[in-house]
Amino acid sequence: MTPMTTLPYPVRAEEADLPVHDARALTGDGIRARILLDGQSYMLRITRAGKLILTK
Repeated sequence: MTPMTTLPYPVRAEEADLPVHDARALTGDGIRARILLDGQSYMLRITRAGKLILTK
């Protein structure tokens, strides 16, 4: 399991209790990670511009 991190900036009160996961930690040394939800596989990718793309 990937360790959670704290956000570097304040968040709204309703977001304060949400878990935080570092995308770079999810992808390890790469730029892609598989994420499973209810038996479905999704691909998380970090672009060269530092954006996140989630695809099925």
